[in-house]
Amino acid sequence: MAATARLPSAGRSPGAPPRIIGLDEIRAALAGVDLIPGIEAAFVAYSSGRAVVPPVGELLLPDMQADVHIKYGYIAGAPYYVIKIASGFYLNTEKGLPTGNGLMLVFRRDTGELAAILLDEGLLTDLRTGAAGAVAAKHLAPARVRRIGIVGSGTQARHQLRMLKTVTPCRDVLAWGRHPERLARYRDEMAAEGFTVETTADVGGVLAACDLVVTATAARAPLLLRDQLRPGIHITAVGADSPGKQELDPLILRRADVVVADSVSQCLERGEIAHAVRSRCLRPDDVVELGAVIAGTARGRTGPEDITVADLTGVAVQDIEIARTVLEAVLAGERT
Repeated sequence: MAATARLPSAGRSPGAPPRIIGLDEIRAALAGVDLIPGIEAAFVAYSSGRAVVPPVGELLLPDMQADVHIKYGYIAGAPYYVIKIASGFYLNTEKGLPTGNGLMLVFRRDTGELAAILLDEGLLTDLRTGAAGAVAAKHLAPARVRRIGIVGSGTQARHQLRMLKTVTPCRDVLAWGRHPERLARYRDEMAAEGFTVETTADVGGVLAACDLVVTATAARAPLLLRDQLRPGIHITAVGADSPGKQELDPLILRRADVVVADSVSQCLERGEIAHAVRSRCLRPDDVVELGAVIAGTARGRTGPEDITVADLTGVAVQDIEIARTVLEAVLAGERT
């Protein structure tokens, strides 16, 4: 099933000006929407060869501790192609500004006309990344999760935990972050959303105490080490979306029973898998794609003692799917 199959074939009439959709309208369109099924379908479409996704365009600004990604593509049979620009300016936290920003451009695939501009300010990238983390946990985490570990205390750490509500009943959380004040703020915000959050200054303790761990930082050196692994754990790593970023010791991937990439080709260039392959801790042939695990054509977790790792670098099909969801909801509202 193509993730975009439900899109109207002509969102705007040919020749009509593009629909400009701002952040408030995007939030309203997504209210109450479950993103998980669509993101699952998008991963399946990608891994089954039904998506056209060119390599990531990337602009690095090391003096600003920032990066800009351009991701784009389409899914076979869909009436649109999507171009997404998303940035991460990590010094913005010190300035009281969001670290992420961006927009999505939705074009008609039959005419090339610009159908919509989604001025999401990075929200859609954050949401689809959170949803991908939940998809990975749904298919790879142990059946019973007794404690969730979160490494990081920023925006994505919040979205990852919120999305996990949809795939596990566990609400017990151990969280680590570099900055005590931000970590305390994270604890209080997530507690208000129904989680019991304990914080720690020992990042290794997160790995040792939790069954499901999500890393969501901009680290450039491993935070989690192999000697802290416990049988049965699942780790979802989402922070290393650019070359040079790294959160996991490559030996963790060597020890894992199953290593899953959102995109094998992309993860061989960036992310935890790239580091592990370069250090000869992992062979490319040992990696399977998340879409294939979802579809049942590749092996995922097979027992409670398996150690599983998902490396999520962010694939354009996620952007295509969430853009479809927003545009479909907005157009449906205009027709009523």
